[in-house]
Amino acid sequence: MLDSTSNKTVAEFFAGIGLMRIGLDRAGWTTTIANDIDPVKRKLYLNHFQNSVDHFVLEDIHKLSGNDIPTVDLATASFPCTDLSLAGRRAGLQGQHSSAFWGFVDILQSMGNRKPPLILLENVAGFLSSNKGQDFNDALIALNQQGYAVDAFTIDAVHFVPQSRVRLFIVGRLVDGPSLKHEEQLLETELRPAKLIEFIDQHPEIHWAINTALPKLPPRNNDLSSVIEKVSKSASIWWSRERVDYLLNQTFERHFSKILALKEKRHYSYLTAFRRVRNGKSMAEIRFDGIAGCLRTPKGGSARQILLEVGNGEINIRLLTPKECARLMGADDFTLTGTANEALFGFGDAVCVPVVSWIADNYLNPEIEKLKQAQNTKQMYAAST
Repeated sequence: MLDSTSNKTVAEFFAGIGLMRIGLDRAGWTTTIANDIDPVKRKLYLNHFQNSVDHFVLEDIHKLSGNDIPTVDLATASFPCTDLSLAGRRAGLQGQHSSAFWGFVDILQSMGNRKPPLILLENVAGFLSSNKGQDFNDALIALNQQGYAVDAFTIDAVHFVPQSRVRLFIVGRLVDGPSLKHEEQLLETELRPAKLIEFIDQHPEIHWAINTALPKLPPRNNDLSSVIEKVSKSASIWWSRERVDYLLNQTFERHFSKILALKEKRHYSYLTAFRRVRNGKSMAEIRFDGIAGCLRTPKGGSARQILLEVGNGEINIRLLTPKECARLMGADDFTLTGTANEALFGFGDAVCVPVVSWIADNYLNPEIEKLKQAQNTKQMYAAST
């Protein structure tokens, strides 16, 4: 059911710190309810959206029902990815965390004829291959059973910000009538890589609604240097010389040679690194392409991303700051509060703001306008007969 107001309205599930909301806000949407189970994320959300106390519901999604949800045009769900990745040992949609997806499906079902006409889901690219594709298949079939024809595509945030962050998105459109088969031959694009097209082609039983009119993603036009926060060299967050040397001793020889060459340049270059275990040994893997690696939740030491400032005869090293993480997520104006770890946890678990805005501008907005025009035409016809 469409919201009868003139606004484009959203129910946001797994809201986190609110980056999905920021992205939709920028495209003209209004969030009327937000839900998450994490009190720390709620605190950060409310510190930024200070008018949201009344409509942020801190609760396990399995304890909510359709009666708790207002009529909206769109429902979003960035459900936990833990069990869909190697970190979660591929437990899949039956895992402790990612099984929250079924709570979202239950809410849609219990909304009855008030189901939102559009839904948007987001997760890691590994969702496509989790349990050899069975989890993705089960999720899409479940959405079909709720009346949604589905589309899927991937977007790397690197098109918008200097961060490599590939995510899989699902758009569902509420439809009437029997299931239709997708028969059009799809071409491989950045939005739909070969593995995704192969999945679509191999699952004709799924009710697809593939949008082939989406534009190309914008070309990359950013660099890590654009997000770097100016931090005094006397600040305690810079590593000691001993700690710097320890990290450099953990780099691959080819990486170390590149770092030494950059050190002699008359300007600073900015590199990022993660610690990885390779053959039982802790190694520092360096990126030299001006792009940060994918931000993660800082649950362990290896999850914190390292910044190297190299040049002018210096090698300076520290961890990325919360402000830099906000910029890497396209949330430059996010109100930073709480501890650094709380902020980093919130950003590492979030969606990239300009990616969401691009989806809204190029997909959701045209879809909802078509649906509202069709509803107005139907109402005018009914009134004239």
